[in-house]
Amino acid sequence: MPNIKNLEMAAAISATGCIAIRKSLFGLLQYAVYEPTQSKVKCIIQDYSPAEGDKLLRLLNMPIDKLQKELQTAAKPQKTEVGHYRLECCMSDDRQFCAMQLFRFADFVYTPTTNLLTYRGSDVEVICQIL
Repeated sequence: MPNIKNLEMAAAISATGCIAIRKSLFGLLQYAVYEPTQSKVKCIIQDYSPAEGDKLLRLLNMPIDKLQKELQTAAKPQKTEVGHYRLECCMSDDRQFCAMQLFRFADFVYTPTTNLLTYRGSDVEVICQIL
């Protein structure tokens, strides 16, 4: 599982103020916590092909109610081992918080194609269907 500090969106997610980094085992291990519920946060990185990445970008730009309807009828984007699009996601274990950002690989660097998208409460269950 990737470390939250190694993500491309690390600066953006730390600016939200709702994620805290805690240390354990004499300061050797670090983990992220969603402050309001004190739930651990896990990080997910998924790569997508250009066609699937465009599909994912369209889904992420939809309002949450339209997204829910779209996911019921259409297939979710299929991830690949190595792709042109990278989705970084941080989600709390209690599924009360989720932050996502989509990047596109161009000129040997990942450039953001979306702003940091944050979801809370029942919206997290809807957005988790993409993963």
